[in-house]
Amino acid sequence: MKRLIGYLLILITLGVSPATSTLAIAARSGALYCGELKGGYGPFDYINRHSLQEQLTVVESFHFTYDVENLIKGQSGSIAGDLNYTLHAWPNHHRALVSLVRLSIRDKSTRFHGLKYPVECYFDRAIRMNATDAKVRSIYGGYLLQQGRNKEAIEQLDIAVNLEPDNATALYNLGLLHFKQKNYEKANNYAQRAYALDFPLPGLKNKLIAAGRWKYMKNK
Repeated sequence: MKRLIGYLLILITLGVSPATSTLAIAARSGALYCGELKGGYGPFDYINRHSLQEQLTVVESFHFTYDVENLIKGQSGSIAGDLNYTLHAWPNHHRALVSLVRLSIRDKSTRFHGLKYPVECYFDRAIRMNATDAKVRSIYGGYLLQQGRNKEAIEQLDIAVNLEPDNATALYNLGLLHFKQKNYEKANNYAQRAYALDFPLPGLKNKLIAAGRWKYMKNK
């Protein structure tokens, strides 16, 4: 969990060039642009991973290794290919989704050799796997935030917080988004909730202080 939180913080501080939403393209075309979930090994729901340890170990031992997760080198081929396999078997694998976004940020691309679909499709697939997975919504919201797609980011982060009220990263990102839109009361509210959960980055608090909008809320 600590490693996942650390990677989520990276998504907050790094940027990626805006791109057309593949999910929007899919909706307009009326086609299942991002593919069926069934096929090959799985799919398995990452929320149920503790009762599917054997299946998880198979994938993580041969495809989602330390080197793949940290974008050092591929295990069975390319890094993108191993992430593709992992996310086909486990569509809502949180750490693999974070690694995929980090790869997209690092290489400034949404398409890679070995990756069957554009990066955003893997969020479509993860949500179809389990629409109530709050961490997927939070990771996706962070991805949209870095693309400057604020309205879509708020939608995903709102879902994340409704599903998991103590999701500090989602609360912090919501605060940032509302600050950008000069909704200072909401920004302060989400900031207080995030910091009450020991969120480590001071950026939002500093922004609110500089704007004269930081107000400690006793019960937050």
